[in-house]
Amino acid sequence: MCDSLIARGDSVVCADNLSTGRRSNIAHLTTAPEFTFVRADVAAELPVAGPVDAVVHLASPASPPDYHRMPLETLAVGSRGTELALELAHRSGARFVLASTSEVYGDPLVHPQHEDYWGNVNPVGPRSIYDEAKRYAEAATAAYRRHLGTDTGVVRIFNTYGPRMRPHDGRVVTSFIAQALNGDPLTVYGDGSQTRSFCYVDDLVRGIVAMLDSAEPGPVNLGNPQERTVLELAALVLRLTGADSPVEFHPLPVDDPTRRRPVITRAQQVLGWSPLVSTEEGLARTVRYFRDRPDEVAAARAALAGGQLDGEPAVDRAAAA
Repeated sequence: MCDSLIARGDSVVCADNLSTGRRSNIAHLTTAPEFTFVRADVAAELPVAGPVDAVVHLASPASPPDYHRMPLETLAVGSRGTELALELAHRSGARFVLASTSEVYGDPLVHPQHEDYWGNVNPVGPRSIYDEAKRYAEAATAAYRRHLGTDTGVVRIFNTYGPRMRPHDGRVVTSFIAQALNGDPLTVYGDGSQTRSFCYVDDLVRGIVAMLDSAEPGPVNLGNPQERTVLELAALVLRLTGADSPVEFHPLPVDDPTRRRPVITRAQQVLGWSPLVSTEEGLARTVRYFRDRPDEVAAARAALAGGQLDGEPAVDRAAAA
């Protein structure tokens, strides 16, 4: 996101406490005069001096290992963090865009998922830490728009992947790639028939920028409507890596969504946005990124040996917006 905005001539202040991010991801920007990094927990403070034209609230742990390790912090960044970001946007007269999630649909009873669907979420289940934080964030954003006239927009992000992710991140794409490159078995939960729709990061960023530049309130789904089963994804990763790793099956976790695919008609109509990078091409780019970092991938083995949720570890056995 920072790369994209700076490339078009914007000045960017990036606030992050690096609880799940890495300073190396922005190292190439630190000498740019248009870029300022502020290390801060946005659930406690958002120390940005001067007026701003836009606020993009992306802060939150996003993978189950991280939000299970930081449950209260995840709830705080979705609630108080969202309020502080909205306050900054409101007092500056700035455009505000919230990065929400397909998780607000829970384990959907409607397929594919359109923005008018209210979802099927367990408010006290193991995924509720993240789900309900984002649902509250949407409610707060809508309240600021409705009652204070703040210029807000909400995007609901479906499964996103690409370079700069951590190999031990725990989400299914990174887990499969790291396991394949390490020659380890690929861990599949349930029978692998559950589906996801994977969107490459460059496409997602284009969608967020389009939302930022619009007056659309949303919510707007941003995701790739090409639906794949987890087993199909595993087979594709094995083909792209050339690995001969076996697939191991484990019981399906509680509240794991069985199907997930966005309806993107609204994004196409109001933002002129559709994903351009195929799953095969996006995965090939991501495999190349991890193949160039063999030490990181090898170090991820211990973390990936724990249990998973949604093809993702439910609890990160190692210590780590």
